[in-house]
Amino acid sequence: MWSGRIQSFSMKYFIIALFLGFSVMLTAQNTVSGTVTDSKNQPIKGVSIYASELHKGTATDESGKYIFTNLPNGNLKLTFTFIGFGIQNKTINSLQKENTLNVILEETIFQMDEVIVSTAFNKIQSQNVMKVEHESIKELQRKGTATLIEGLATIPGVSQVSTGTSIGKPVIRGLSGNRVLVYSQGVRMENQQFGDEHGLGLNDSGIESVEVIKGPASLLYGSDALGGVLYFNPEKFADANTFKANFSQKLFSNTLGSNSSLGLKTSTENWKFLARGSYNTHSDYTIPNGDRVTNTRYNETDFKTGIGYSDSKFSTVFRYNYNKLDLGIPENGIAEQSTSKKTGFPKQGVFNHLLSLNSIFYLKNSKFDVDLGYVANDRSEFTDSDVASLQMKLKTFNYDAKYHLPKIGKVESIVGIQGMHQNNTNSGEEFLIPDAAITDFGVFGTANYEWGSNVLQGGLRFDNRQITTQEHGTRGQVGYFKVIDKSYDSFNASLGYKTNLAEDLTLRLNVASGFRAPNLAELTSNGVHEGTNRYERGNSDLKTEQNVQTDVNLEYKNSHFEFFANGFYNHINNYIYTAPTGAVIDKNDVFDYIQNNAKLYGGEIGLHFHPHPLDWLHFETSFETVTGKKQSRSVGSDFLPLIPANNWNNTIRTEFKIKNWLEDGFATLNFSSTFNQNNVSGFETKSNGYTLVNLGFGGKVKLGKTAFEINLNGNNLLDKSYIAHLSRLKTDGIPNIGRNIVFGVNFNL
Repeated sequence: MWSGRIQSFSMKYFIIALFLGFSVMLTAQNTVSGTVTDSKNQPIKGVSIYASELHKGTATDESGKYIFTNLPNGNLKLTFTFIGFGIQNKTINSLQKENTLNVILEETIFQMDEVIVSTAFNKIQSQNVMKVEHESIKELQRKGTATLIEGLATIPGVSQVSTGTSIGKPVIRGLSGNRVLVYSQGVRMENQQFGDEHGLGLNDSGIESVEVIKGPASLLYGSDALGGVLYFNPEKFADANTFKANFSQKLFSNTLGSNSSLGLKTSTENWKFLARGSYNTHSDYTIPNGDRVTNTRYNETDFKTGIGYSDSKFSTVFRYNYNKLDLGIPENGIAEQSTSKKTGFPKQGVFNHLLSLNSIFYLKNSKFDVDLGYVANDRSEFTDSDVASLQMKLKTFNYDAKYHLPKIGKVESIVGIQGMHQNNTNSGEEFLIPDAAITDFGVFGTANYEWGSNVLQGGLRFDNRQITTQEHGTRGQVGYFKVIDKSYDSFNASLGYKTNLAEDLTLRLNVASGFRAPNLAELTSNGVHEGTNRYERGNSDLKTEQNVQTDVNLEYKNSHFEFFANGFYNHINNYIYTAPTGAVIDKNDVFDYIQNNAKLYGGEIGLHFHPHPLDWLHFETSFETVTGKKQSRSVGSDFLPLIPANNWNNTIRTEFKIKNWLEDGFATLNFSSTFNQNNVSGFETKSNGYTLVNLGFGGKVKLGKTAFEINLNGNNLLDKSYIAHLSRLKTDGIPNIGRNIVFGVNFNL
């Protein structure tokens, strides 16, 4: 009852705060201008300057000059970027009517110190208490991966559970499914992610970068962020008073695939607009012996658009993303051979609509930040006809309101509320989960204290989740779902410390707790789970998973050498998993959902070496490991399932320019070695290790007045036959994809 009252009060306070935000806004007509030069005091033309909070950008002219107008009161963060020079992040405190900011860019090889959006205070990485991995989508695409999740799996500590080439689920340090939260456009993605064959549901077209939080982030994001967060930053708007058009095309030899994308964007001083459409189509993938894996073909249509407005009082951006997936489900292994791109049966049809509204209201010495989101996910499965045997419709409304309090000395603080209301309905004959309603509410506060090179950050949060389901089916029979009315509460905290042990040596220590309420499948399952040949029975008495993770990060950076070492220990109370009962129903072994304490530990270590004076040469290496065990007294294996094998990744990269027709050129040689995985759960099998060789080449080609970017990649160049431990086709002995040559071209029209 108490939590229900909190939820009703929360919306009232939300509306009141929104009203107050409008009523106390102050008018400002501030400007910032300056000149950008190099170390020799020469002006630099074309430097990109971006105010991320305002979604507003500009560029320097031939004299290196720039100007921003119509800016709000308070603090302003600007990022200066230019190829071949180090990124500069500048903050102007307490803007005046007229402000001058001159910047000197230093030539450097490493492009580091990105602004991190997924954490509370949007600090640059060198000031951030948490170690957050930041990767641009452009860099991931240069690796020649076919899908977004394949690119993410190249980040140390991130893996994927895959079904062929079309379906991939992110794994962060051994945790996946509902234990990893995905954010896009500032909104949490909800697309029935409990299912093994339910993929990410995002296309990399129209996404600028991704940030990976490898650890519990429940303080900021609530339930389901127990294992970590993937935070996708959308494509930036065009610079003020410009119009840009872009077309890209990628071709894939293995799947005879094609990925086309067209984008348009324009901005004035206040208004901005963009739109991007893409189409992705692939045939069945080919394994090294030349056979195609039947019905791994898929088609994807994606459309993204956005409109924004900013002035001296507030900034607001509305975005919409439509994604349609037509996915073949491989069920018969290697059977009928075809290069058709028309999916066969069984198959999935997934329609996803994502709407988001982000608004920031600027007060005198503080600001109010509101994110509203709506996700409509329609997921159908077609067994042997175009009539859906299974259809689930999930509608989710999210809200997230944060008030950034006035700074007191060196202390920054934020208080906020966050919530979600979700409805799941079934339309097909089959039910995987029942019709249900889920309501979340959370309230939190966090503070950041910075002195010298030291930063201390901590916070507290309370959450409540209510789950109500409807009865379905006949009691005692397959597919029966009883009524459930549950409420789950959780208190969580985090504490982090960052310091510079030496001029270029940084130490980070973090301790954080997280939680996850049981999902509908774990609470209610009563039937054969797709793709596992197991009869699974849910448990309505499951408790909330609660974890505490300790992280340590040691990082050294200078202009020619970069080293990092990350270690973690993650203890989870009431870890939910399935265990065999010994019973058999309809020739399927019966598995029950049970709970036990568990622990995961491991980390990542790596270095990036750029020897002087060989300015064109880079060597990068990284190693990642994770071990997961359940603290069980039962006889047999105590390892957790779906734990990725250890991986050692080595890359040699060269950078070059060929006369006047190829700029920003690069060539890469990559060796990715995955080790044997012998630490398996009771119903998993061991996996052999393998090494893949990958090549890459590309750059910006200039032919007269025409300029375009090219990428040419050869993945699994030696056509190695291997089976990844986290492949869902492993039980059928089906290898992963063979050699794949990827050619991409990108035109700025």
